[in-house]
Amino acid sequence: MLTKVALVAFVATITSSAAAVDLQGHRGARGLAPENTLAAFKTALAIGVTTLETDLALTRDGVLVLSHEPRLYAALTRGADGRWLTEDGATIFSLTAGDLAQYDVGRLNPAHKYAAQWIDQKASDGERIPTLQRLFDLARDARSPGGRPVRFNIETKITPASGDTTPDPEGFARAVVDAVRAAKMSERVTVQSFDWRTLREVKKLAPGMSMACLTIESQNMNTVAPDTSGASPWHAGLKRGDHEGSLPRMVQAAGCNIWSPFWRNVTPASIAETHALKLKIIPWTVNDPAEIERLAALGVDGIITDYPDRARGALAVRNIPID
Repeated sequence: MLTKVALVAFVATITSSAAAVDLQGHRGARGLAPENTLAAFKTALAIGVTTLETDLALTRDGVLVLSHEPRLYAALTRGADGRWLTEDGATIFSLTAGDLAQYDVGRLNPAHKYAAQWIDQKASDGERIPTLQRLFDLARDARSPGGRPVRFNIETKITPASGDTTPDPEGFARAVVDAVRAAKMSERVTVQSFDWRTLREVKKLAPGMSMACLTIESQNMNTVAPDTSGASPWHAGLKRGDHEGSLPRMVQAAGCNIWSPFWRNVTPASIAETHALKLKIIPWTVNDPAEIERLAALGVDGIITDYPDRARGALAVRNIPID
């Protein structure tokens, strides 16, 4: 029988041999700095992430910029006069990159209910909505804790009901692939989306590019067909019933090499099935250190979080490396 000391050493040996986790800073580091700004990405890099996660919109003049919302968001947008927008503004797709440069997104409007969620966020006045190219330039030489070049997880913000508020899936995908190739970042980029139509188009244009299929199963937003025989408009015509009722199998059929489910939807069985299909599973967006630790112990391949500092601490508890 092992002594207590020997047992602790044995467990430590097993834990230290765990596979490295891809630590992704959500919208840079939304919990700590203004989301999707260069300040947030600098914060994430300083903490030591392996991937910068962000959202994409396209301007009227064809420039990819980083924004979660399709419109100027009143919660974090001030005009050239320094005043907060009183309501959400024009769509980004209707504005030029020059138009966007007039707006300050460096702090949250304290009167907006959204601000109450991010009490630890440090303002950075003067931040503008950055272009994707600015993000690439910022992190081109950045390295992960394990020494690898920092990666980018970029999401096409489009829905089946977007209409003319965003580019069409084909145009969006073409803009993304062209920008990634022009920046020579094809080996460091993953394209992700809830709307798999853009992923289907990326697959046609760049078959070797990494792709992540995003999903959530909840009452408020259900991107999974409730009837396993039906097709969800989010899934580019794929039917869950044609794939044994399995989301990981649908992800594989869509051509994604990564499945990114909402973290509450992750189970040990779904992790095992995903890995059996030779796919990675990277849940979003996990902010509770206990849940980060639990999911990492279950064997997920990555963690997307608003608080990469918390995640680093949680992973250190189990000596799980980050890379």
